[in-house]
Amino acid sequence: MSSLIKTDTEDFTDWWQHSVFYQIYPRSFKDSNGDGIGDLQGITSKLDYIAETGITSIWLSPIFKSPMVDFGYDISDYMQIQPEYGTMKDFDDLVMAAYGLGIRVILDFVPNHTSDQHDWFKKSAAKVKGFEDFYVWHDGKVDKAGKRQPPNNWQSVFYGSAWEWHEGRQQFYLHQFTKEQPDLNFRNPLVVRAMDNIMLFWLNKGVAGFRVDAVNHLFESEKLEDEPLSGKSQDPLSYDYSKHIYTKDLPEVLDMIQHWRRLLDEFSAKNPNGPTRIMMTEAYAGLTQLADYYEDAKGVHGSHLPFNFNFITDVNGDSDARDFVYNVEKWLIYMPRGGHVANWVMGNHDNPRVASRFGPASVDAMNMLLMTLPGVAVTYNGEELGMEDYRDISWADTVDPPAKNAGELKYKEVSRDPERTPFQWNNETNAGFSTASKTWLPVHPNYTKLNVQAQKAAAKSHYKVYQLLIQLRKSAILRRGRFIIEPLSRYVFAFKRCLEDFDSIVTVINVSDKEQLVNLTEFINNAKKLVVEVAGINSIYEPGDSFLAHTIQLNLSAGGGIILSQQHSVMSQERRALIKQIIKSANVVLVGLLMYNLWRHKWTKVNFHQQHF
Repeated sequence: MSSLIKTDTEDFTDWWQHSVFYQIYPRSFKDSNGDGIGDLQGITSKLDYIAETGITSIWLSPIFKSPMVDFGYDISDYMQIQPEYGTMKDFDDLVMAAYGLGIRVILDFVPNHTSDQHDWFKKSAAKVKGFEDFYVWHDGKVDKAGKRQPPNNWQSVFYGSAWEWHEGRQQFYLHQFTKEQPDLNFRNPLVVRAMDNIMLFWLNKGVAGFRVDAVNHLFESEKLEDEPLSGKSQDPLSYDYSKHIYTKDLPEVLDMIQHWRRLLDEFSAKNPNGPTRIMMTEAYAGLTQLADYYEDAKGVHGSHLPFNFNFITDVNGDSDARDFVYNVEKWLIYMPRGGHVANWVMGNHDNPRVASRFGPASVDAMNMLLMTLPGVAVTYNGEELGMEDYRDISWADTVDPPAKNAGELKYKEVSRDPERTPFQWNNETNAGFSTASKTWLPVHPNYTKLNVQAQKAAAKSHYKVYQLLIQLRKSAILRRGRFIIEPLSRYVFAFKRCLEDFDSIVTVINVSDKEQLVNLTEFINNAKKLVVEVAGINSIYEPGDSFLAHTIQLNLSAGGGIILSQQHSVMSQERRALIKQIIKSANVVLVGLLMYNLWRHKWTKVNFHQQHF
């Protein structure tokens, strides 16, 4: 691999365009004070682990002051740190320590709604001047019995009506999530200005940008029309009951994204000594809308990285090779060109983990896929180890709002707690996460064998494969190489990254639950030799193994993957580079000789004419 990464680094114009963003769920990462809850000092204490892994960018799920109804996504003060997580000094120390290790910090920003404990909401409910329209209020309707009802049939994402009656104000307020998370009114310029000031506050504290939560929920139709039925559910309180054409993906969302892009660009221009400040946006939306988030039809730029959730929403353990190829290609087809980069989100705190979605045997292959595709990779903490969902969390230990709303009989179907369990550092008490007698969520029982310490010590491990992949990403081929992908069968697909003057890199993935014999002859042309760069823990191959071109058949383990360098000739890259330099120098000499001869010829003609006239 050393020959692959000996390249110049001026391949991209900016730091974020080929980064691996590592999502940290602070509540579950590392507890520093023994209260059973992860915190900022805990994260700071583990920055060396993040740097050793090769990560250079971390995204922190919400750390702002909150009643913790939705674990940080219900914010009561955007400019204060949640006391459970620490102090503002702890945050400043974290940023400084991270930047000292070459790690940039991205914050989770939640603009769609606040907590009902936020001072803004209290003032709005009391109709304090300037705050009357900070949120979405409505009188509702009176039914035949004289009882006041919500103004329409809009549902909460977390079940039930999206409207809640407020006794003090004698009106309904809109909440697209829990009733403790009232929606802000982004049609009010004062709200936009307040959010701008919050972003500037944290930018001045040194963050490199924001991941903007639930961005496509920012605006609702002013007419408050009933939404049409979807036919997916007969339960009028279910979010699946209707098509959300008046509460999601309105055109004004794009205007707000572009507004924030201008704010970030202006801040970056005024502070050129720092990194370009970026915006990543979360929206489970259609491809055409997400493409517009990058850049609209008029060429106006928006989100640097509209999150691509195809690997979460559109493929699973039952998908075949064609499904994976289709979902890769459709993003690349819709993504606008001209400096934009693709991104691939393999997991997050709202969805089952990779090992649980695709199976434990697929962990290495899915990380190979994530790391060798063109563009940005997003990893949820623990995926580098192959951590698994803990689906046997009891009803008594369940804390996730949607799960609690679903009730004891159905909570396991919707709970997000299983993918949020504490990080598994070692085989000590509570997996080394905390010294508390009880942690905020129970630790997965498999921590005794599946943990960082064990994987560092093992000859082969998911963690060591992940480290190798990050090293490989430093190669010029993966930074700027062209991309070709094909299904080789129902069960196996392969893709190639090619760059002039470099040996190509080939990734081969088996998505079936059985071993597959793979013939690469047709996919790989004119290769003299293939060399294994990265292999999974269940592979029969080792890095450094090589194959001659006429015997390109591989045995891939169930759910396995492999990464190969495709050598077109036996000549080393260093030797090719030397020959190119010799040819270049020879060309310079030849041009010099030609110019000299022309000059001599011209001088001779001048002397001849001077002698005869």
